[in-house]
Amino acid sequence: MAETSDKVEGAAKIAEKGDSVGMPQLDFTTFPNQIFWLVVTLIVIYFILTRIALPRIGAVLAERRGTITNDIARAEELKQAAVDAEEAYNKALADARAEAQAIIAEARAEIQKELDAATAKADAEIAAKAAESEKAIAAIRASAMDSVTEVAKETAAALADAVSPAKIDAKTINAAVTARLKG
Repeated sequence: MAETSDKVEGAAKIAEKGDSVGMPQLDFTTFPNQIFWLVVTLIVIYFILTRIALPRIGAVLAERRGTITNDIARAEELKQAAVDAEEAYNKALADARAEAQAIIAEARAEIQKELDAATAKADAEIAAKAAESEKAIAAIRASAMDSVTEVAKETAAALADAVSPAKIDAKTINAAVTARLKG
């Protein structure tokens, strides 16, 4: 209480003089009281920070650290899974290409086989038609030779009748035309 009465007396003296001291914080008469409350406030702030705020902040930081670590680990797992998936895709693509090449080769071989069979069949048909054509040509030649022979015999007989007054028999004309046609 003595302190309070000192303050009141100090304030009364200042009011009597009419002087203003300035800022109350700089009044030396109130320093012990200000220092006491400063220490009390700092102790209360220290206990609040160490018991409540800092543990919560530490927990949040630990949780964030754990989340970041888990996220990084998950990202690594996903990255490895992506690499594995890419390798599987490339392998499947290579297998598909190899299978496609095998199918193409098989199809080419089958087509070539069918083409060879069709070519052989066409060659056989062409050979058969050529043989038939040769027979037809030989028949036409024989027929033409017979026709030429007949025409030659008739022409020779007509010429012989026109040129010579004597009658030449048909056997002589036939023998002469046959000899001439043989060469």
